[in-house]
Amino acid sequence: MAKADRTRGADKTTDGMGRRRRLELIPDQVSHDTVECLETLLRYARAGDVIGIAFAAALKRRAYVADTAGECSRNPTFARGMIAALDDRLSARVHHADPDGIR
Repeated sequence: MAKADRTRGADKTTDGMGRRRRLELIPDQVSHDTVECLETLLRYARAGDVIGIAFAAALKRRAYVADTAGECSRNPTFARGMIAALDDRLSARVHHADPDGIR
């Protein structure tokens, strides 16, 4: 890709010879805190401390996946209680995010 013309008023979508440049999108960044959280859970699971999981994971383009594994699949009542506790925590974050109640 040719360098963009840096003169005042130059068309930023063309190269120095007037040809259209290919525009490149900035790639999505890796969520390092998500990776760290998953690695910690995996470490606990390998040690036998995590025996089940109920999860919802945010994917690109506002998609998501939600599922259960292990004890949370075998005992859905317990998993629903865990998810209710998570829902309570998320609700508290929403309502405490702005003390004026403006969202």
